[in-house]
Amino acid sequence: MQSTVAAGEARKGHPPGLYLLFATEMWERMSYYGMRGLLVLFLTDKVRGGFGWSTADALGLYGTYTGLVYLTPILGGYIADRFIGQRKAVLLGGVLMIIGHLLLALPGVSIFYAGLGFLIIGNGFFKPNISTMVGGLYPAGDGRRDGAFTIFYMGINLGAVLGNFICGTLGERVGWHWGFGSAGVGMTLGVITFVLLAKRYLGTVGLAPAPRPTEAQTTTKDGKRHAFSREEWDRIIVIFIIALFVVAFWTGFEQAGGLMNLYTDQKVDRSMFGWEVPTTWFQNFNSVFIVTLAPVFAMVWSSLAAKGKDLSIPVKMSLGLIFLAVGFAFMLGASKESAADGKAAAWWVIMAYLFHTMGELCLSPVGLSMVSKVAPQRVTSAMMGVWFLANAVANKLSGVLGGYSEKMGEFSVFLTIVIGAGLAGVILLFLAPMLKRMMHGTDEVTATPAPAHQEGTVHPAT
Repeated sequence: MQSTVAAGEARKGHPPGLYLLFATEMWERMSYYGMRGLLVLFLTDKVRGGFGWSTADALGLYGTYTGLVYLTPILGGYIADRFIGQRKAVLLGGVLMIIGHLLLALPGVSIFYAGLGFLIIGNGFFKPNISTMVGGLYPAGDGRRDGAFTIFYMGINLGAVLGNFICGTLGERVGWHWGFGSAGVGMTLGVITFVLLAKRYLGTVGLAPAPRPTEAQTTTKDGKRHAFSREEWDRIIVIFIIALFVVAFWTGFEQAGGLMNLYTDQKVDRSMFGWEVPTTWFQNFNSVFIVTLAPVFAMVWSSLAAKGKDLSIPVKMSLGLIFLAVGFAFMLGASKESAADGKAAAWWVIMAYLFHTMGELCLSPVGLSMVSKVAPQRVTSAMMGVWFLANAVANKLSGVLGGYSEKMGEFSVFLTIVIGAGLAGVILLFLAPMLKRMMHGTDEVTATPAPAHQEGTVHPAT
């Protein structure tokens, strides 16, 4: 459905609604990443009023929470499409997340679990629908759409930086409840902004549920449902195969908020210029590197495509896994140094985040773009659900794997990821020619995809 906003806008520049969605998403991501950076630190804290849990228990809950955060958007997107529309879903999700963050700021394990529940459900309504609304601002074929998602993506990373600086600093230096409460304040600012300006700047975007396909679109003349062709089955199979490699990537990458976060807190020398850098600030390196390197990667892909040497989607994603393995090789160096000297130098962790970000830029935007292009049109939403499911499984596995560090030590866990990610990258590289053929040309480059954060925003360009 073409929006009234997009239809009335000049083809130059972007509609004001984009910047409203940018601001709303920025505050929501501020609350999410601010809370995520504090979660395992609070759960394992035994001195400042935390729960004092073991590493395994804390990372187990972290994995369950982040896994469900990626699972509920499947249901939230379905409810919005069928019943309430994207705008009401975003508002409902935002309100539920405000309640969740404020509950986390209150004492008590039961209340804390309730807060996580509100966040999981609220995220399911918010996450898939605000991204879809960005696309709804532009008519089909509008060349500004890729640039719009790049701008929107910047809001995600700006929010992540704000969350780690504001919530992380308050939580670590003032009190855990201040950190969790400030995340709720950020989400409140996002909801207020959305409520006050949505009617003015979004027009009809997201107001109504998605139109359902007609009988003629879903059945043949004799009343039978359209069957998938052999080509369509090939394309569906490709998505499922690559989803398995996506699980391998995010299982390692999501150690950032779990094991790597705890390791940085306990075993990294964070002293710089006579001042100890808060642990949560280290997670900002991912956002900084994303902003710095995304244009570089975009130019590289564009240059290769212009020369007729564009790398296939599976090859790019295999490079993402290999970069991830290289990043964790730096963590092997860190764990050896901390075992010998008590503390590891901070540059080990910074270099790990650098290569992890390079891997993310090779895999995340390319993978989501692949789903939007390769999946048969009538099951695109379902295939995007498969993508969310892969992220959900990976996040849970990330927590489980990180929890083994108590028994195996960090070095063994990091080595497992190096071997696993590296091997997965090599296997995917070997399978790339076959997977390329099974896509039947649907993956051909028509425009440079806009980069996306690992948190899985759904939009055509990513």
